[in-house]
Amino acid sequence: MDTIFALATARGKAGLAVIRLSGPRARAVGAELAGHLPPPRQTALRRLRDASEGVLDDALVVCFAAGHSFTGEEVVEFHLHGSTAIVSAVLLSLGRQDGLRLAEAGEFTRRALENGCLDLAQVEGLGDLIEAETEAQRKQAFRVFDGALGGKADAWRRDLVRAMSLIEATIDFADEDVPVDVTPEVLGLLERTQDSLRAEAAGARIAERIREGFEVAIVGPPNIGKSTLLNRLAGREAALTSEIAGTTRDVIEVRMDLGGLPVTILDTAGLRETQDIVESMGVDRAILRARQADLRVFLLPESGDPALPLAPEADDLIVTGKADLGTSGDNLAISAKTGEGIDRLIADIRQRLEARVSGAATATHLRHRLAIEKAISLLDSGLAGVKGGPERAEFASADLLAAIRALDSLVGRVDVEHLLDEIFANFCIGK
Repeated sequence: MDTIFALATARGKAGLAVIRLSGPRARAVGAELAGHLPPPRQTALRRLRDASEGVLDDALVVCFAAGHSFTGEEVVEFHLHGSTAIVSAVLLSLGRQDGLRLAEAGEFTRRALENGCLDLAQVEGLGDLIEAETEAQRKQAFRVFDGALGGKADAWRRDLVRAMSLIEATIDFADEDVPVDVTPEVLGLLERTQDSLRAEAAGARIAERIREGFEVAIVGPPNIGKSTLLNRLAGREAALTSEIAGTTRDVIEVRMDLGGLPVTILDTAGLRETQDIVESMGVDRAILRARQADLRVFLLPESGDPALPLAPEADDLIVTGKADLGTSGDNLAISAKTGEGIDRLIADIRQRLEARVSGAATATHLRHRLAIEKAISLLDSGLAGVKGGPERAEFASADLLAAIRALDSLVGRVDVEHLLDEIFANFCIGK
């Protein structure tokens, strides 16, 4: 394979910049620039020199032996001073070396996958870890990157392979007396695997929401203070506010970190009957987005619940707005203008979302959930086949084999070549 190189840290001025080389010529090229290289996994200060440009920089150099690096190949890293001029000079010098080329997006990580250092789920976890914006996203992504989903997939695979081997034994020796009835063991293995898969599938949608972000919609009648509340939560003037009812026509979104959870707050048009065509379109859009949201905050007047074309669901929050004008009643009273009750509202939103997070799975992507749901469906058929007796054994075995293949796709053993370009395109050049 080619030896590749790239800047592994962000561009721009910084205290340090790291340039990474990986491939068969990494050590030879590293020695050409830095002289004598330190032993693997040890650092040394070296002066980098270019044959034509002279001294480039004083850098810390660290090497990793093949089989013990991130990519599984020989790797050399230069930890430079973070000057854009120094980085450019070193990259230019490397580009002149025979057999070296600039890495493509995600190519270091792709080599780690191809060399068996990471499975596909870990690659996706790494991508999510790099993109993580909140503490919940960081923890979830690191769990997947650390191999949690791959470990579960291996356990499911072992049980299914064992069950399939037992079924195959009954097929191979159909004309002979098999001393032990394997049906109870097979059913136990399949039912245990199926229960585990169902639990994982149930928590996958929440895991997807942690990765992508929860949506919380603010809904209510016109001129109740929804946009003012959005601005208070965002800490800036994200939406126009006015005493004129119907100012908000479209859905305004503000993304924020709410107690470590990624949350997008939606400010929607006031819900009412209107003859204004544009406002009516805004109301329809508000209802659609509010129904799709994970949680709704109904901001209502003190006078009571107006006739809204959208009803609260069991977990939704109902609050009374404009508390600065004086309110009474059982609902939480807030004032987006003065801040009264806002901390309590934020705490209530976070509590409801955290209750859902507790059920999150390690399957964090849509493709994970679809593969697991496919395996569950195949196991349903496989179980029916096992219970159907010896004459259904071959069908049951085929179903189990298909289920194993579905689960193998989680970690990239089969049927994922078409996904790789799309996955790695989202990585930066130096990763």
